[in-house]
Amino acid sequence: MGCITGLVGVEIDEAKEQTLAAAAKAIAHPARVRILRILTRQQGCLNSDLVGELGLAQSTVSEHLRILKAAGFVTAESQPPRTCFTVNRQKLEEFRALLGYL
Repeated sequence: MGCITGLVGVEIDEAKEQTLAAAAKAIAHPARVRILRILTRQQGCLNSDLVGELGLAQSTVSEHLRILKAAGFVTAESQPPRTCFTVNRQKLEEFRALLGYL
């Protein structure tokens, strides 16, 4: 009884599945979720601001930001000697839309 023998009417889109999985992996850490929440409520944020807010080491926050940036969830604007991070709202909306695929 527990086996699915046919997926009648279930759309299979491997590209969407892979995109959704990659995006989910990028935010699959509580600190990265918190970073996104902070950035969605602000116009921009410096790494040092996030370090204070999260209570994590600078290197740890930098690694989380690197992962989010690589996935397209955040953008970085260099303002030497600092970098200002902002959330990519379009990417968040795309992720929300992909969740509807489930």
